[in-house]
Amino acid sequence: MEKYNVAVVGATGAVGREMLNILEERDFPFAELKLLATERSAGTILTVKGQEYEVEVTTPDSFQGIDIALFSAGSGASKQLAPEATKRGAVVVDNSSAFRMDPEVPLVVPEVNPETIAEHQGIIANPNCSTIQMVVALKPLYDQVGIKRIVASTYQAVSGTGKDAMDELIEQSKAYLADKEVEAEVYPHQIAFNCLPHIDIFFDNGYTKEEMKMVNETQKIMADNNIKVTATAVRVPVLIGHAESINVELGSALSVAEVKELLAAASGVEVVDNPAELLYPMQTQCEENDNVLVGRIRRDQTIDAGLDLWIVGNNLRKGAALNTIQIAEELISNRF
Repeated sequence: MEKYNVAVVGATGAVGREMLNILEERDFPFAELKLLATERSAGTILTVKGQEYEVEVTTPDSFQGIDIALFSAGSGASKQLAPEATKRGAVVVDNSSAFRMDPEVPLVVPEVNPETIAEHQGIIANPNCSTIQMVVALKPLYDQVGIKRIVASTYQAVSGTGKDAMDELIEQSKAYLADKEVEAEVYPHQIAFNCLPHIDIFFDNGYTKEEMKMVNETQKIMADNNIKVTATAVRVPVLIGHAESINVELGSALSVAEVKELLAAASGVEVVDNPAELLYPMQTQCEENDNVLVGRIRRDQTIDAGLDLWIVGNNLRKGAALNTIQIAEELISNRF
């Protein structure tokens, strides 16, 4: 089997570490593995496939001889360093928001639009975590009858913000239960035992950046600007796993049985839907599960072709690291 030189940028962050786990789990065919991060993390030792690697400071020359660069750094770093990587011959798969809406950059979910990978010009974008799990669940329905409108309400874990947010939730919970003062630093308000209808910055239209990502990215991934999308994104006191309540107006009506059949046959989807046995997707179920879990499937009784679904996914894995590596695997299959 041919092997490739791979770099992971942001290797010490929550998503970067998950990328390393998945590279090992899936036996990704790398020859050389280079772990990159900021000066603060340089010198950290991480182990992959039983071998220790020292994290290096990311510079433009870090990408010399690299075939595939997996970016899990912020958008600022991606904008600065991804073009440097491509200049040196690497194909970049970027997990930040830096290039998602660039018309020259494919925005890819392998279960949904893998064919667009072939259009890349050196950079491929990984979508937002909440968008990924939604489109994986909706694509089989879209292919069958089309989609007119989506109303999404998200319940997103603090790991979407990073390790500091996870630590803050744990420390706030301890303080609250001990009847001590709760301090908020990562979020503008207490997150322990609370929900914040605020993810990322607010725009003039009243929506947050996170909500508009779901609108714009869904249309680009589905290659259909006629799909109307509206979203409310909420941060909840959960460590790992995003949940979504999705109301969708289909192009024509499907029965619940037909929907379940379509979803059960779809790649990357697992139907968990038996209310009589109290079976439905929960965030605690997704930590060790890479599938998008779908349940509470029911007809919306207010419109003819309406449907309600409850969708849960692991935001660190399928919502970020796993999807990035699946894109890289598709690249290899297509020989770049």
